[in-house]
Amino acid sequence: MGKTAFLFAGQGAQAVGMGKELADNFKCASDAFDEASEAVGFDIRDMIFNGDAQTLQITENTQPTIVTMSVAALRVLQEFGVTADVAAGLSLGEYTAHIASESMNFADGVRLVKKRGKYMQEEVPVGQGAMAAIIGLTAEDVTECCNDASRLGICSPANFNCPGQIVVSGETAAVEACCKAAKEKGAKRAMLMPVSAPFHCKMLIGAGEKLAAELENAAVSDMNIPVITNVTADYIQSKDDIKPLLIKQVSSPVRWEDSIRRMLSDGVDTFIEIGPGKTLSGFLRRIDKSAVSYNVEDMASLEKTLSGLGIK
Repeated sequence: MGKTAFLFAGQGAQAVGMGKELADNFKCASDAFDEASEAVGFDIRDMIFNGDAQTLQITENTQPTIVTMSVAALRVLQEFGVTADVAAGLSLGEYTAHIASESMNFADGVRLVKKRGKYMQEEVPVGQGAMAAIIGLTAEDVTECCNDASRLGICSPANFNCPGQIVVSGETAAVEACCKAAKEKGAKRAMLMPVSAPFHCKMLIGAGEKLAAELENAAVSDMNIPVITNVTADYIQSKDDIKPLLIKQVSSPVRWEDSIRRMLSDGVDTFIEIGPGKTLSGFLRRIDKSAVSYNVEDMASLEKTLSGLGIK
Protein backbone atom coordinates (compact mmCIF):
# COMPACT_ATOMS: atom_id res chain seq x y z
CA MET A 1 0.00 0.00 0.00
CA GLY A 2 1.47 3.34 -1.05
CA LYS A 3 1.49 6.54 0.92
CA THR A 4 -0.15 9.91 0.30
CA ALA A 5 1.41 13.36 0.63
CA PHE A 6 -0.27 16.73 0.94
CA LEU A 7 1.62 19.49 -0.92
CA PHE A 8 0.87 23.15 -0.28
CA ALA A 9 1.24 26.02 -2.72
CA GLY A 10 3.73 28.84 -2.35
CA GLN A 11 3.78 32.50 -3.32
CA GLY A 12 2.98 33.26 -6.95
CA ALA A 13 -0.05 30.98 -7.16
CA GLN A 14 -2.48 33.63 -5.90
CA ALA A 15 -5.49 34.67 -7.98
CA VAL A 16 -8.51 36.88 -7.39
CA GLY A 17 -11.50 34.69 -6.48
CA MET A 18 -9.41 31.70 -5.39
CA GLY A 19 -11.38 29.40 -3.14
CA LYS A 20 -14.74 31.10 -3.70
CA GLU A 21 -16.40 27.99 -5.16
CA LEU A 22 -15.31 25.93 -2.18
CA ALA A 23 -16.49 28.61 0.26
CA ASP A 24 -19.86 28.82 -1.50
CA ASN A 25 -20.35 25.05 -1.27
CA PHE A 26 -18.78 24.07 2.06
CA LYS A 27 -19.29 25.75 5.42
CA CYS A 28 -15.91 24.48 6.66
CA ALA A 29 -14.21 26.34 3.80
CA SER A 30 -16.27 29.49 4.31
CA ASP A 31 -15.41 29.48 8.01
CA ALA A 32 -11.70 29.45 7.17
CA PHE A 33 -11.99 32.84 5.47
CA ASP A 34 -13.85 34.28 8.46
CA GLU A 35 -11.33 32.90 10.95
CA ALA A 36 -8.44 34.33 8.95
CA SER A 37 -10.11 37.76 8.78
CA GLU A 38 -10.47 37.77 12.56
CA ALA A 39 -6.83 36.71 13.01
CA VAL A 40 -5.29 39.38 10.75
CA GLY A 41 -7.73 42.19 11.51
CA PHE A 42 -9.07 42.89 8.02
CA ASP A 43 -11.61 41.31 5.65
CA ILE A 44 -9.45 38.71 3.93
CA ARG A 45 -12.52 37.20 2.27
CA ASP A 46 -13.32 40.50 0.56
CA MET A 47 -9.68 40.98 -0.50
CA ILE A 48 -9.58 37.57 -2.17
CA PHE A 49 -13.07 37.40 -3.66
CA ASN A 50 -13.65 41.06 -4.60
CA GLY A 51 -10.19 42.60 -4.69
CA ASP A 52 -7.74 43.12 -7.53
CA ALA A 53 -4.62 41.28 -8.63
CA GLN A 54 -2.34 44.19 -7.75
CA THR A 55 -3.47 44.16 -4.12
CA LEU A 56 -3.02 40.40 -3.90
CA GLN A 57 0.52 40.70 -5.27
CA ILE A 58 1.65 42.79 -2.29
CA THR A 59 3.71 40.22 -0.39
CA GLU A 60 2.17 40.84 3.03
CA ASN A 61 -1.26 40.22 1.41
CA THR A 62 -0.16 37.37 -0.83
CA GLN A 63 1.10 35.19 1.98
CA PRO A 64 -1.93 35.17 4.33
CA THR A 65 -4.39 34.94 1.42
CA ILE A 66 -2.71 31.85 -0.04
CA VAL A 67 -2.50 30.16 3.36
CA THR A 68 -6.18 30.94 4.01
CA MET A 69 -7.35 29.56 0.69
CA SER A 70 -5.16 26.46 1.12
CA VAL A 71 -6.56 25.78 4.59
CA ALA A 72 -10.09 26.15 3.21
CA ALA A 73 -9.34 23.53 0.55
CA LEU A 74 -7.63 21.29 3.13
CA ARG A 75 -10.70 21.37 5.37
CA VAL A 76 -12.95 20.30 2.52
CA LEU A 77 -10.69 17.31 1.80
CA GLN A 78 -10.64 16.43 5.49
CA GLU A 79 -14.44 16.56 5.55
CA PHE A 80 -14.38 13.74 2.98
CA GLY A 81 -12.02 11.75 5.20
CA VAL A 82 -8.90 12.26 3.09
CA THR A 83 -5.71 12.01 5.16
CA ALA A 84 -2.00 12.13 4.42
CA ASP A 85 1.10 10.28 5.61
CA VAL A 86 3.36 13.29 5.11
CA ALA A 87 3.03 17.02 4.35
CA ALA A 88 5.28 19.59 2.70
CA GLY A 89 4.88 23.08 1.30
CA LEU A 90 6.86 25.20 -1.12
CA SER A 91 8.38 28.06 0.90
CA LEU A 92 5.26 29.84 2.24
CA GLY A 93 3.39 26.53 1.89
CA GLU A 94 5.46 25.04 4.71
CA TYR A 95 3.30 27.03 7.13
CA THR A 96 0.17 25.40 5.72
CA ALA A 97 1.87 22.01 6.08
CA HIS A 98 2.32 22.76 9.78
CA ILE A 99 -1.32 23.80 10.09
CA ALA A 100 -2.30 20.51 8.41
CA SER A 101 -0.06 18.65 10.85
CA GLU A 102 -1.59 20.58 13.77
CA SER A 103 1.88 21.63 14.87
CA MET A 104 0.71 25.24 14.39
CA ASN A 105 -2.80 26.61 14.75
CA PHE A 106 -4.43 28.39 11.83
CA ALA A 107 -4.80 31.80 13.51
CA ASP A 108 -1.13 31.90 14.50
CA GLY A 109 -0.08 30.70 11.07
CA VAL A 110 -1.98 33.33 9.11
CA ARG A 111 -0.76 36.11 11.44
CA LEU A 112 2.82 34.91 11.12
CA VAL A 113 2.86 34.81 7.34
CA LYS A 114 1.42 38.33 7.13
CA LYS A 115 4.40 39.51 9.21
CA ARG A 116 6.73 37.25 7.24
CA GLY A 117 5.60 38.84 3.99
CA LYS A 118 6.01 42.34 5.43
CA TYR A 119 9.53 41.67 6.71
CA MET A 120 10.65 39.97 3.49
CA GLN A 121 9.36 42.90 1.45
CA GLU A 122 10.91 45.58 3.65
CA GLU A 123 14.34 43.99 4.04
CA VAL A 124 15.66 44.95 0.59
CA PRO A 125 14.77 48.27 -1.10
CA VAL A 126 12.89 47.81 -4.38
CA GLY A 127 15.31 47.55 -7.30
CA GLN A 128 18.30 46.37 -5.28
CA GLY A 129 17.39 42.71 -5.43
CA ALA A 130 16.13 40.34 -8.11
CA MET A 131 15.28 36.72 -8.86
CA ALA A 132 15.59 34.82 -12.14
CA ALA A 133 14.44 31.46 -13.44
CA ILE A 134 17.10 29.36 -15.17
CA ILE A 135 15.65 26.70 -17.46
CA GLY A 136 17.60 23.81 -18.95
CA LEU A 137 20.77 23.66 -16.86
CA THR A 138 21.89 21.29 -14.11
CA ALA A 139 22.10 22.40 -10.50
CA GLU A 140 25.89 22.26 -10.76
CA ASP A 141 25.93 24.54 -13.80
CA VAL A 142 23.59 27.06 -12.17
CA THR A 143 25.66 27.08 -8.99
CA GLU A 144 28.75 27.73 -11.11
CA CYS A 145 27.00 30.65 -12.84
CA CYS A 146 26.05 32.07 -9.43
CA ASN A 147 29.63 31.76 -8.22
CA ASP A 148 30.87 33.61 -11.32
CA ALA A 149 28.29 36.35 -10.87
CA SER A 150 29.10 36.80 -7.18
CA ARG A 151 31.99 39.09 -8.10
CA LEU A 152 29.26 41.70 -8.69
CA GLY A 153 27.33 40.99 -5.50
CA ILE A 154 25.22 38.36 -3.78
CA CYS A 155 23.85 35.67 -6.09
CA SER A 156 22.88 32.13 -5.14
CA PRO A 157 20.39 29.37 -5.98
CA ALA A 158 17.05 30.07 -4.27
CA ASN A 159 14.72 27.29 -5.45
CA PHE A 160 15.68 23.84 -6.71
CA ASN A 161 12.21 23.18 -8.12
CA CYS A 162 12.69 20.22 -10.46
CA PRO A 163 15.21 18.96 -13.02
CA GLY A 164 16.10 21.81 -15.35
CA GLN A 165 14.28 24.52 -13.40
CA ILE A 166 16.23 26.46 -10.80
CA VAL A 167 15.60 29.95 -9.47
CA VAL A 168 18.47 32.23 -8.42
CA SER A 169 18.29 35.23 -6.10
CA GLY A 170 20.46 38.14 -5.03
CA GLU A 171 21.59 41.64 -5.91
CA THR A 172 20.20 42.84 -9.23
CA ALA A 173 23.49 43.28 -11.12
CA ALA A 174 24.76 39.88 -10.00
CA VAL A 175 21.51 38.12 -10.95
CA GLU A 176 21.59 39.74 -14.38
CA ALA A 177 25.19 38.57 -14.82
CA CYS A 178 24.15 35.07 -13.76
CA CYS A 179 21.45 35.05 -16.46
CA LYS A 180 24.02 36.05 -19.07
CA ALA A 181 26.41 33.32 -17.91
CA ALA A 182 23.60 30.75 -17.91
CA LYS A 183 22.68 31.57 -21.52
CA GLU A 184 26.33 31.18 -22.49
CA LYS A 185 26.29 27.75 -20.85
CA GLY A 186 23.33 26.73 -22.97
CA ALA A 187 20.31 27.50 -20.79
CA LYS A 188 17.05 27.36 -22.74
CA ARG A 189 15.89 30.42 -20.84
CA ALA A 190 17.29 32.70 -18.15
CA MET A 191 14.81 35.40 -17.27
CA LEU A 192 14.20 37.85 -14.48
CA MET A 193 11.03 37.15 -12.52
CA PRO A 194 8.35 39.73 -11.61
CA VAL A 195 8.96 39.57 -7.86
CA SER A 196 9.29 42.36 -5.33
CA ALA A 197 12.25 41.05 -3.32
CA PRO A 198 15.16 38.57 -3.59
CA PHE A 199 13.65 35.70 -1.59
CA HIS A 200 15.64 32.79 -0.16
CA CYS A 201 19.09 34.33 -0.19
CA LYS A 202 21.29 35.82 2.51
CA MET A 203 20.00 39.32 1.75
CA LEU A 204 16.94 38.29 3.80
CA ILE A 205 18.73 37.13 6.95
CA GLY A 206 17.47 40.27 8.70
CA ALA A 207 13.87 39.40 7.79
CA GLY A 208 14.37 36.01 9.41
CA GLU A 209 15.64 37.70 12.57
CA LYS A 210 12.52 39.89 12.74
CA LEU A 211 10.35 36.84 12.14
CA ALA A 212 12.08 35.10 15.05
CA ALA A 213 10.64 37.71 17.42
CA GLU A 214 7.13 37.01 16.08
CA LEU A 215 7.61 33.26 16.38
CA GLU A 216 8.34 33.65 20.08
CA ASN A 217 4.67 34.49 20.58
CA ALA A 218 3.38 31.51 18.57
CA ALA A 219 2.82 28.07 20.04
CA VAL A 220 4.06 24.95 18.27
CA SER A 221 3.03 21.39 19.07
CA ASP A 222 4.06 17.86 18.18
CA MET A 223 3.36 17.06 14.52
CA ASN A 224 0.42 14.73 13.89
CA ILE A 225 1.57 14.31 10.28
CA PRO A 226 5.32 14.22 9.53
CA VAL A 227 6.46 17.44 7.83
CA ILE A 228 9.38 17.74 5.42
CA THR A 229 11.16 21.08 5.57
CA ASN A 230 12.50 23.05 2.60
CA VAL A 231 15.78 23.73 4.41
CA THR A 232 16.99 20.12 4.74
CA ALA A 233 14.62 18.28 2.37
CA ASP A 234 14.04 15.84 5.22
CA TYR A 235 11.61 15.19 8.06
CA ILE A 236 11.51 17.64 10.96
CA GLN A 237 12.57 15.58 13.94
CA SER A 238 11.01 17.51 16.80
CA LYS A 239 8.67 20.39 17.53
CA ASP A 240 11.74 22.14 18.98
CA ASP A 241 13.17 22.31 15.45
CA ILE A 242 10.10 23.98 13.87
CA LYS A 243 10.81 27.61 14.75
CA PRO A 244 14.58 27.55 13.98
CA LEU A 245 13.84 25.98 10.59
CA LEU A 246 11.16 28.55 9.74
CA ILE A 247 13.60 31.34 10.60
CA LYS A 248 16.37 29.79 8.51
CA GLN A 249 13.97 29.08 5.64
CA VAL A 250 13.55 32.80 4.84
CA SER A 251 17.17 33.12 3.64
CA SER A 252 17.92 29.49 2.65
CA PRO A 253 17.36 27.79 -0.71
CA VAL A 254 14.15 25.80 -1.13
CA ARG A 255 15.18 22.20 -1.79
CA TRP A 256 11.88 21.16 -3.37
CA GLU A 257 13.13 18.51 -5.80
CA ASP A 258 15.04 16.78 -3.00
CA SER A 259 11.97 17.03 -0.75
CA ILE A 260 9.86 15.21 -3.34
CA ARG A 261 12.58 12.60 -3.87
CA ARG A 262 12.70 12.04 -0.10
CA MET A 263 8.97 11.32 -0.09
CA LEU A 264 9.23 9.03 -3.12
CA SER A 265 12.01 7.06 -1.47
CA ASP A 266 9.79 6.65 1.58
CA GLY A 267 7.01 5.04 -0.45
CA VAL A 268 4.81 8.04 -1.29
CA ASP A 269 3.12 7.41 -4.61
CA THR A 270 0.11 9.76 -4.44
CA PHE A 271 0.49 13.52 -4.11
CA ILE A 272 -2.37 15.96 -3.56
CA GLU A 273 -1.58 19.62 -4.23
CA ILE A 274 -3.79 21.79 -2.03
CA GLY A 275 -4.25 25.48 -2.73
CA PRO A 276 -4.28 27.74 -5.77
CA GLY A 277 -2.74 26.57 -9.04
CA LYS A 278 -1.04 23.40 -10.22
CA THR A 279 2.60 24.48 -10.16
CA LEU A 280 3.68 21.74 -7.74
CA SER A 281 1.96 19.06 -9.83
CA GLY A 282 3.97 20.31 -12.80
CA PHE A 283 7.23 20.04 -10.85
CA LEU A 284 6.26 16.53 -9.75
CA ARG A 285 5.80 15.36 -13.33
CA ARG A 286 9.30 16.61 -14.13
CA ILE A 287 10.71 14.72 -11.12
CA ASP A 288 8.82 11.43 -11.47
CA LYS A 289 6.28 10.84 -14.24
CA SER A 290 5.02 7.67 -12.56
CA ALA A 291 3.79 9.43 -9.42
CA VAL A 292 0.04 10.03 -9.20
CA SER A 293 -0.92 13.65 -8.59
CA TYR A 294 -4.17 15.49 -7.91
CA ASN A 295 -4.95 19.05 -6.95
CA VAL A 296 -7.75 20.76 -5.06
CA GLU A 297 -8.52 24.41 -5.75
CA ASP A 298 -12.16 24.48 -6.93
CA MET A 299 -15.18 22.21 -7.33
CA ALA A 300 -14.02 20.58 -10.57
CA SER A 301 -10.58 19.69 -9.20
CA LEU A 302 -12.12 18.49 -5.93
CA GLU A 303 -14.51 16.17 -7.76
CA LYS A 304 -11.70 14.82 -9.93
CA THR A 305 -9.52 14.19 -6.88
CA LEU A 306 -12.26 12.47 -4.90
CA SER A 307 -13.07 10.30 -7.93
CA GLY A 308 -9.43 9.37 -8.37
CA LEU A 309 -9.18 8.42 -4.71
CA GLY A 310 -12.32 6.31 -4.97
CA ILE A 311 -14.39 8.56 -2.67
CA LYS A 312 -18.01 9.32 -3.49
